[in-house]
Amino acid sequence: MNKQQLASRIWASANKMRSKIEASEYKDYILGFIFYKFLSEKEVSYLLADEWTENDLKDLSENDSDTVKYVQNNIGYFISFDNLFSTWLARKSAFDVSDVTTALSAFDALIAPAYQKVFKDVFKTLQTGLDKLGENSGARTKAIRGLIDLIKDIPMDGKQDYDVLGFIYEYLISNFAANAGKKAGEFYTPHEVSTLMSQIVSWHLRDRSEIEIYDPTSGSGSLLINIGRAAGQRMDNSDHIKYYAQELKEATYNLTRMNLVMRGILPSNIITRCGDTLDKDWPFFDENNAYAPLYVDAVVSNPPYSQNWDPDSHKGDVRFDNYGYAPKSKADYAFLLHDLYHVKPNGIMNIVLPHGVLFRGGEEEKIRTRLIENDHIETIIGLPANIFFGTGIPTIIMVLKQKRDASDVLFIDASKHFLKEGKNNKLQASDIHRIMDAVIERKNDPKFEGFSRLVSKEEIRANGYNLNIPRYVDSSEREEPYDIYAMMFGGIPNSEIQNLGSCLALFPSLKAQLFKPDADKPYSELISKDVAETIRNNAECASFLESFKKAFSDFPDFLRSNLIDGIGNIQIYKAEDAIAEGIFNRLSAFPIVDKYKAYQILDDCYKIIAQDLEIIQTEGITALNVVDPKMVIKKKDGKEVEVQEGWLGHILPFDLVQKECQGEELKAIADLEEELSDISSQYEELLGNLSEEDKDRPFISEDGDSFVPKEVKEFAKPLRKSEEKYESDSLERILLSVDDLIEKEKGLKKSLKDKQSKLGAETKSLIEGLDKAFGLSLLEKKLFCPIMDGILSLPETLLTELTKNVATLADKYSTTLVQLSKDIVDSEASLSSMLDELKGDPFDEEGLKEFKKLLKGGNHD
Repeated sequence: MNKQQLASRIWASANKMRSKIEASEYKDYILGFIFYKFLSEKEVSYLLADEWTENDLKDLSENDSDTVKYVQNNIGYFISFDNLFSTWLARKSAFDVSDVTTALSAFDALIAPAYQKVFKDVFKTLQTGLDKLGENSGARTKAIRGLIDLIKDIPMDGKQDYDVLGFIYEYLISNFAANAGKKAGEFYTPHEVSTLMSQIVSWHLRDRSEIEIYDPTSGSGSLLINIGRAAGQRMDNSDHIKYYAQELKEATYNLTRMNLVMRGILPSNIITRCGDTLDKDWPFFDENNAYAPLYVDAVVSNPPYSQNWDPDSHKGDVRFDNYGYAPKSKADYAFLLHDLYHVKPNGIMNIVLPHGVLFRGGEEEKIRTRLIENDHIETIIGLPANIFFGTGIPTIIMVLKQKRDASDVLFIDASKHFLKEGKNNKLQASDIHRIMDAVIERKNDPKFEGFSRLVSKEEIRANGYNLNIPRYVDSSEREEPYDIYAMMFGGIPNSEIQNLGSCLALFPSLKAQLFKPDADKPYSELISKDVAETIRNNAECASFLESFKKAFSDFPDFLRSNLIDGIGNIQIYKAEDAIAEGIFNRLSAFPIVDKYKAYQILDDCYKIIAQDLEIIQTEGITALNVVDPKMVIKKKDGKEVEVQEGWLGHILPFDLVQKECQGEELKAIADLEEELSDISSQYEELLGNLSEEDKDRPFISEDGDSFVPKEVKEFAKPLRKSEEKYESDSLERILLSVDDLIEKEKGLKKSLKDKQSKLGAETKSLIEGLDKAFGLSLLEKKLFCPIMDGILSLPETLLTELTKNVATLADKYSTTLVQLSKDIVDSEASLSSMLDELKGDPFDEEGLKEFKKLLKGGNHD
C-alpha cells in the first residue's frame, strides 16, 4: 500500500469514527495500533530469520522463560503468540476487545529491564482510551476490528524512506486542523519546516562520525527523525546517532517513542523523558551518580509560542543567569536559552519562534543584546505566515551556536516564497533549496538581493539591537516606473528596456531587431510588428534553445542510471539529490534559466517517482505486473456504496500502456468519439432550424436546448410510413432526422462502450504479462517524460515571458498624454458641432448653450 492509498483509507475510516472520538484524538488510537503491529511483526521477523518456523511461532508463550529472556535480550520485549497482531487478525469473528486489553497489559509486564525507558507505558494512551470506542464491549470490539483491518496492509519492513507514523500523523493533523485547530496541531512541526531545519543541521554536522541530537519539546518526534535522517545520509553509519527527546504531555511523549522506535533506531540510542523542559532541566547522571549536564551536537525545537512561565522560581539557574530571564507572559527566550545551554561549543541549534522575539523590548531586548554581543546568533530566517496549523502568526527559524569565529548575522526573508494550499501556506522544495543556498554561501551576492543579506554587528548595534528582518532585507516588490517624458511625447525609456533583464542582454541582435534607439534622447521605439515572431526567428534565440536541448540530450541515460539500474536497492532520496546535481551541472552553462524552477519541476515529479520506487522496493519488481480494481462511489437505493468500475495499474497507468502498445485500438475509439461529437453538432444544427413555436413542443426539453428522445420517437413513428413526402426543412423531416441520429448515437455509444471494455481487458492482460525489461521501459516513460518535458520547457517559457514583457512595455507608452489631450479636444469640437444642429424649446436651447460652454472650458456666469 503506497502513501496515497494509505491516506485515503485512513481518512475514510476517520470520518466513520468521528462520531465516537474527538478528531484530534483519533490519531492516538490508530498510531497506537500501528505501533503494536510494528512490534509484533518485528518479533516475528527476528525469529523467522533465526531459523524459527511458522509452526514454532505457535509455541511462543510467556510460560517459556528461556524463550522470553532470549527474545527480550535481542529486541527488548516479548509478545506471546496469542497476543500477536497477526493472531488477532486470524481470529476473525472470535476477536474481542479483551484480546487487546490482555495483550497491552502483558506487553508492559514483559519488557526487558534495560529497555524500560523506551517501552514502559508506551501504550498507556491507547489502554486508557479504549472505552471511548463504544458504549459496550460489542461496540468497542467492532470499532477496534475496523481499525486493525484498516492498518493490516501498512508496510512495516523498513524499506520506506518515510516514517509511517510521521506520515499518518501529518496527514491526520492537516485534515483535522480546520475544525480541531490548535488542539490538533499543537505539537506538530510542518514537514517542510522540519526538512529545512534538518538540512541546516546536517550541513553543519556533515563531517561528524558520531552525533547526539536533542529536542526538548519533541511532540511526535518527527523533527528529531528528520534531523537524524538528514545527518545519517552524510555519515558512514547512522547507528552512531543518539536521540534525546523531552516532552511534557504524556500522550505526545508516547508518540515520540513510537516514532523513534519505528524508524529502526537502536533502543540504546533512544533517551526520552516526560517532563517540563523549563521547570525540570535534564540532569544526566554517570555511573557514580555524579551530575553532569547534557551537552549535544545539535538542539532543535519548536516550543509553544509565548507561553507563561515563572521566571522568579529560576533565579540562579545556570541556563539563564548569564543572559537574563524571559518575561512571565512570554517564555520564548527561556526555551531559546535552554536550548543554547545544551549545545556543545562546536554544535548548532535551530529554534522556531514568533516574530516578536526579534524586536520586543524589556527583558527580551536585554537577552537579545547579550546574544548578539556574544556572537551566538548566526542566522535568522523569516518564514511565510500561515505556515503552521492552528496559528497564522508569522514565525522565524533562529540558528545559534555557542562558539563562532564571525560576528555578523545572516538575515533571510523567505516570507514571500511559498505555495498556497487551502488556508495554509507551504514552503516548496525550491524555496527550501534557495534558503539553503543562502545559508551555505553566506555572502552578499546579487542573486540573493531582496532575499538575504549578511549584516555586521556594528549595523545591528546602530539599530538598537532590533533584529526585525525588514530593517535589513528589502523584499518589497519593485514599483512600476513611469517616465513623464515618454508619457507625454512617446518612446520607450532605455532604462526600462534595460530592466527587461538578462534574457534580452544575452541576445544583442534581438535587441536591435526589436528596438530602434533615438540618437539624441535616452529613448527607443519598438520597430518589430510581431514581437513573438521576431523572437522566435532570432538566430541567437534559436541557438540558445538548441544548445539547451543538446545539454540535456544525455539526461534520460543519466536518469536511468540513478533510478532504474539496481532499482530494488536505490536510496530513494539520495537519488533525488544526485539528479538535482545533474540538472544544476547542465544548467551552469545557462545562468538565465532559474535553477530553482528546474528543481521544483524535479521535486514535483519525484513525488510520483518516490511512490513507485517505494512500492517496488516493498513488493518487488513484479508490482509492475499488478492490476488493481478501480473502485468508485455510486448511489444505490439512496446510499453511497463502493463498486468496481474497471481496472487500473498498480504502477503502470493504463493510458501509457495503451499509447505504447494499443495504438490501433485507441484510434478506433477516438474515431467513434469524433463521430459522437459530430452527432452533437448535428443536433444543434437541427435544433436551430426549428421555429420558436416548435421549440415549445413536448419533444424539446424545458430549457429549450436539447431534444427529448422518447417524445421524438413517438412523434416520428407514424411519419415513417410516408417519410419521402416531407420537405427537407419541414418539422417532420427535422424530427425524422433527429430520430435517425438518436438511433445512430445509441449504436455508436454501445460500440464505444464495448471497445473501451475490450481495450481495458486487453490492457489488464498486457500489464499482467509484461516481461521485466519492457515493464521497466514503460516505467521509464512514466517517470522520465514529465521531468524532461518540464526542464526542456524552461527556455521556451523564458522567451514567452520576454515576449509578454516587451509587448506590455510597448503598450505602456503607446498612447501619449499629448495625443490623448488632442483626441479629447477633437472629440469636444466634434460634439459641440453636433450640438449646434440640435433644436428645441427655449429651455432646451438654454441647456445646450450651457453644455457647450463646459465643452469649451468656459465659465458658468
